[in-house]
Amino acid sequence: MAERPKLVLAMQPEVLDLVLPAPLRDRLDTLADVHPHLLTDTGDPAAAEPLAQARVLLTGWGCPVLDTAVLDRAPNLAAVVHAAGSVKGHVRPEVFARGIAVSSAADANAAPVVEFTLATVWLAARRALGSAAAYVQGRQPTYADRIGADGATVGVIGASRIGRGVIARLLASPAGFRVLLADPYVDATEAEALGATLVDIDELCRSSDIVTVHAPDLPETHHLLDARRLALLRDGASLINTARGRLVDTAALAAECATGRIDAYLDVTDPEPLPLDHSLLALRNVLATPHIAGAQGTEVRRLGAYALDEVERWTKGEPLLGAVRADQLGRIA
Repeated sequence: MAERPKLVLAMQPEVLDLVLPAPLRDRLDTLADVHPHLLTDTGDPAAAEPLAQARVLLTGWGCPVLDTAVLDRAPNLAAVVHAAGSVKGHVRPEVFARGIAVSSAADANAAPVVEFTLATVWLAARRALGSAAAYVQGRQPTYADRIGADGATVGVIGASRIGRGVIARLLASPAGFRVLLADPYVDATEAEALGATLVDIDELCRSSDIVTVHAPDLPETHHLLDARRLALLRDGASLINTARGRLVDTAALAAECATGRIDAYLDVTDPEPLPLDHSLLALRNVLATPHIAGAQGTEVRRLGAYALDEVERWTKGEPLLGAVRADQLGRIA
């Protein structure tokens, strides 16, 4: 049997036991020689030895940035396996330039976001926030007033792994959702293969009953939904954002929601968290949750299990299912 690679864990201590509970730690010990030092600060003198030995870094939330200075102290590093979603916070281009393999458990993190989004679509389709606000005032909807999901048009912004997952789940629903897609990297043929109709983002805003955001946070997507585009949303429409808060102009959204014209379901905001006195938090047609759509609690172990599968694949010389390429770094979440 080949010698087990030297592996260093790099994440915050409070994350470690969630991502790698005892059964997964036991399995990891069969795959690699795990250094006892938990890497949280690359400037700590105690980090010198583990960095010098590491063939694999198994990273998680709170991993230090892997820049040139750190890489120079890790001459044997060959793989960075991230037991979380985006690697953007710690992987720099020089990691790829040195031929280091990079993997992310984003696929494992995507599933809870897809399901959270689908549940929110159903709430939005039923105008649940408006009904709840009326209910506490003693008003009950008549049967004629009740709103259903059948035939609703859902506009998906971004054919990311989560966006694609949402499209697939919408199309599998008995509601007969019509799905529109806006994504500059997708052509009409690919959109059709996904089961969606490709439109530009303005048309998507005009034509959708529900708009759900799944694009990455990039300079070109900052305030992608600005005051002009939010004004295009039809009366009674709902906006769902489980991507990044900066994609939506918060002030413009607050102004639109204050009129009662549209509803908003926000798992991410800009800033995050919102100040407690922010107007969005006081509106009955806004549901703001504290970034809980992704893997939470016991679900987080899925990320660790995925990462361990990747470590095993890497040790066997097999392709990494969660491989991240250098050319993707500039446009991933």
